[in-house]
Amino acid sequence: MATAQGSRRTKASKTSDPLVDAFGLLGRRWALRLLWELRDGPVGARALRGRTDDISSSVLYTRLGELVTAGLVRQDRVLDYELTPLGRDLVKALTPLEQWSKRWSRTRGSRAR
Repeated sequence: MATAQGSRRTKASKTSDPLVDAFGLLGRRWALRLLWELRDGPVGARALRGRTDDISSSVLYTRLGELVTAGLVRQDRVLDYELTPLGRDLVKALTPLEQWSKRWSRTRGSRAR
């Protein structure tokens, strides 16, 4: 959402609870995927779009804008997107969840057989 000053405010910033706000931002479609794709270093918008299957350009730029506004992503001098130190901290915090999800996925696969 734009304010009178022209700055962007995400839907995630409506409560006084930081965890709820963070989940609100990260729960937006493609937000986590974009952060995850940036975990290994800067990536251009075109490459990000290619890595994220069928994301539309408008959603890509909207999500990137929200992540930039939230201080998790920035554009470098060659206009690639990269994680900020805060974004890198978030990705590190997600690593145990990634490990858990792999274990969970294996248990789901064994039930499907």
